[in-house]
Amino acid sequence: MLGLFRWTNLFGKTSPLPPGLKRQLWWRGGLNLALYIIAFNLALTLTSVSHVALYLGASPVWALLWEGAPERSWKSLQRYSAAVLALGGVAVLFWPALKLGSSHLLGEILALGGSVLWTNYGRQCRVLGEHLSDAEVSAQTFWRAGIFLLPISIIEIFMRQIVQRPLTLRTDLVLIHLFCILASGVVAFALWNNALRHWKTSQVYLFNNLIPLSTMVWAHVFLNDTIAPTFWAAMILIGAGVLIGQTNWQKIFGKRWLPVE
Repeated sequence: MLGLFRWTNLFGKTSPLPPGLKRQLWWRGGLNLALYIIAFNLALTLTSVSHVALYLGASPVWALLWEGAPERSWKSLQRYSAAVLALGGVAVLFWPALKLGSSHLLGEILALGGSVLWTNYGRQCRVLGEHLSDAEVSAQTFWRAGIFLLPISIIEIFMRQIVQRPLTLRTDLVLIHLFCILASGVVAFALWNNALRHWKTSQVYLFNNLIPLSTMVWAHVFLNDTIAPTFWAAMILIGAGVLIGQTNWQKIFGKRWLPVE
């Protein structure tokens, strides 16, 4: 993507980055994305895929809370009622982990932390989008996150050699990496950042609720991932929280019952 920016006008003309914006790209974009990637991938190794996806589904509520402090108003009541329901769903996910051991609990904590980091990354992209195009935000934060992750990757490869579990290149692994880079990386993030330019962060993150269901189905079919009994209860609570927090109830019930703020 950086090469296309440098040698073509496919994504439009680019201008030199001022020093202040470069610092923001490093510390507000790249670092946050790198921490999210670490938390997300570690969580996948310690807890179920469906649980990790479900925590991401709570991201709209974290974004909604981030957008305003508590007030004596209907909007604030709506926001914090949604948060209580979402936190109830998180508690449902955490409860079995308390009995299954520290490693499983650590996976749940990392998944929750990844959800918050993902929310913050969206907020930072919205700020950066005031100065850069959608594709530029993705390209500039991606390679910076890669720089942050490079030392950890080298250490991991070195440690695998020590324990005699070297990485092996297989056709399926290469194809999966290409898919992750192009489809779920370049294309998905470009669309995501474009949506953040037009909608509030909490509204964009509403579509995160499609992730848990689709991930659960794929993981169950292709990875034989067991669907925990608590998944559906947590899904209902988190989904209800997002629905309550994002719905325009004034439009549904009218200003007579819910006055405009």
